[in-house]
Amino acid sequence: MRQFEQFPNLVTMFFTRAEERGDAPFLWARRGGTWQSISWADAARRVTALAQALERMGLKPGDRVMLVSENRPEWCIADLAIMAAGCVTVPTYTTNTERDHQHILDNSGAAAVIVSSDKLARSLLPAVLRSDTARHVISIEPLRPAQAGAQEFHLWDALIAAETPDVAGRAARVAATMARGDTACIIYTSGTGGAPRGVCQHHGAILLNVEGCIDIISEDFGWGDEVFLSFLPLSHAYEHSGGQFLPIGLGGQIYYAESLEKLAANIEEVRPTIMVVVPRLFEVLRQRIVKNIDKQGGLAPQLLRRALALGAKDLAGGIPIWDRPMDLLLGRLFRPKVQAKFGGRIKALVSGGAPLNPEIGVFFHALGITLLQGYGQTESGPVISCNRPKAGLAMHTVGPPLTKVEVRIAEDGEILCRGELVMHGYWRNEAETARVLKDGWLHTGDIGHFDSAGRIVITDRKKDLIVNDKGDNVSPQKVEGMLTLQPEILQAMVYGDRRPYLVGVIVPDPEWTAEWAVANDYKCDFSALSDNPAYRQALMAAVDRVNRDLSVIEKVRRIIVADAPFSIENEQLTPSMKIRRHVLKQAYGERLDALYRG
Repeated sequence: MRQFEQFPNLVTMFFTRAEERGDAPFLWARRGGTWQSISWADAARRVTALAQALERMGLKPGDRVMLVSENRPEWCIADLAIMAAGCVTVPTYTTNTERDHQHILDNSGAAAVIVSSDKLARSLLPAVLRSDTARHVISIEPLRPAQAGAQEFHLWDALIAAETPDVAGRAARVAATMARGDTACIIYTSGTGGAPRGVCQHHGAILLNVEGCIDIISEDFGWGDEVFLSFLPLSHAYEHSGGQFLPIGLGGQIYYAESLEKLAANIEEVRPTIMVVVPRLFEVLRQRIVKNIDKQGGLAPQLLRRALALGAKDLAGGIPIWDRPMDLLLGRLFRPKVQAKFGGRIKALVSGGAPLNPEIGVFFHALGITLLQGYGQTESGPVISCNRPKAGLAMHTVGPPLTKVEVRIAEDGEILCRGELVMHGYWRNEAETARVLKDGWLHTGDIGHFDSAGRIVITDRKKDLIVNDKGDNVSPQKVEGMLTLQPEILQAMVYGDRRPYLVGVIVPDPEWTAEWAVANDYKCDFSALSDNPAYRQALMAAVDRVNRDLSVIEKVRRIIVADAPFSIENEQLTPSMKIRRHVLKQAYGERLDALYRG
């Protein structure tokens, strides 16, 4: 069993692995129809060259640099180079609107921006041109010529080519000057009030996450030549720590998936050993596997049913002796075919970012695919706990806390966390920092308990955030507030926890409804109009106006019309006029769920 070393910062971890691995492949991307790699040594040279270029531009330690790019080798190189220059990475989603970019630019005070393509620059550059702080724009690919402003524009390749990288000197300097407590990145996450908050993740928080995850891999699976396939957004803390810095800590290889549509093919080609995934992928893969097995006909569907029954027994306490011959048969004839679809050498699929349906976990376990559910949040690096075979797999839990992580349950059931993984605070937001950090404990906003084996079981959420099936956080208040600004809409509640997109319950404005009925020659009967296609279309048009100013994950795709206004009398409003989500979900849950099937 290999031991993970203690590093003073993330960049030193990278330079150490680069020196050990040398010309071995590190970062892979499919270009021109073939997978092409960048070696560890070459990546170290590029990181050093870009760090030197950032300093030559005048960037100083502590300056923030915004990074807007899809997953690709340059994302990793840019992130490491920013940190190697003593600066702080501010990653943002490729789906962000111009307004989202403006908020993050203004709030972070970013001094420079790195953007990958002209397509992503279209929503970013208008915000950059209005920025009082962003002085430099670095483009990985050439941008369409634009009218010059106060910013200087630079091409990625030219910047790197102009430098003579001193890798050894940079590595020594970084090791001597950057400590675990220094801020590595500011990752913006939705707040309950709607405005994204910048989580200040320090080097030690991510390093502790890496150490805890490597401990699981080393003890439960064996630390070997690990291969990762990266497809979740690197701007998300989950992929940033688990899909980038974990493989760096392991000295592994990172392949960047071409697209979600090509993910299945990429998995078979790349043959990863570990994948960081979200529950939605498992649901899609399960549907695909079941469909393919049903198509085969014959014995295949029966073997699947037997495998699922045995998988459930195994997780419940073990497979009885009389079932073991069948289990052995399935292990030889059935499971290898499924495992081949994952490349044939998967050690574990790690699920996080959103709650996992236990049935999904049982399904993949039954097919011989080890699925580990983790738990955490951006404020904790982000991993707090993870299931591990050594502790016994239980799909309704999120496993025991990682190494060097303290977790306790408050009197009201809230999960509290303490350790080096906890953020130092929100960027320029003392009030929110004081609300969630108390006496060194991070108040997660989640409700839960420990089971008899010391694994965390999450039962509810105190915080009012929607977590979709990809693990993205959405503030419902923000979307609802924008909807109720429309003249057609009096009240609204959006819905979409663990779902692929948002839907909503709309209470139409009575005055607008009366005017619409007159203008369209209908009787002003609220209950009758609720089923009128033209009336519903007019309401959806109001929703679509709001959607134009929302990011992809915030858009409301479908709606139902409420039976009556939300009120204190029907207990759908609190005395302070806040909506009672649990009451509304009870009243409209079935109809909202039906919107995903229709």
